[in-house]
Amino acid sequence: MKRSILAYGHHILKQKCNDIEKDYPELDKLIADMWETMENANGCGLASPQIGLPVRLFIVDSKSTFDSLGEEDRKFYFPQDDKGIMETFINAKIIQRSEELWEDEEGCLSIPNLFYKVKRNWAITIEYYNRNFEKQIRTFSGTTARMIQHEYDHTEGVLYLDYLKPLTKRLMASKLQKILKGQIVPTYPMNFIR
Repeated sequence: MKRSILAYGHHILKQKCNDIEKDYPELDKLIADMWETMENANGCGLASPQIGLPVRLFIVDSKSTFDSLGEEDRKFYFPQDDKGIMETFINAKIIQRSEELWEDEEGCLSIPNLFYKVKRNWAITIEYYNRNFEKQIRTFSGTTARMIQHEYDHTEGVLYLDYLKPLTKRLMASKLQKILKGQIVPTYPMNFIR
């Protein structure tokens, strides 16, 4: 079932989320709904607070991005044998970050039509449970690591806007106000504050 995505301004997007247990009610349905919601919005990731649930759950699809790129771009954005992932992350905890940083453009389904460059760690090691609630410890790099960090931040109550310089935030203030007031026309179901 497609769910509405919370727009920028909802307090839950700034809230640190809680861990969930294996017996979380209808967890399989929630995960399936999140994948359907993300795909309907043409996204590459979605975190549960974006659909109104303050729990530590997010999904990432970097495989579609990999598939859409040409050979040269793949070599840059997806190092070594990385062909992208389609993964569910439950109770994730980043346990290591590379010193190497890189800057690239990011957007967010909760902040439609706004894209800005954000510095992130090139590689991360993350501990999490997959959709079958099996514990995983994996290292990711490049675009996959960027997408994971973006979604992980949602479960920490952090938006990519929080990384921007004050001047950049001031320059985008009128666009953010339009989102806050619901004065945009999204291409997918959204829940505005109004």
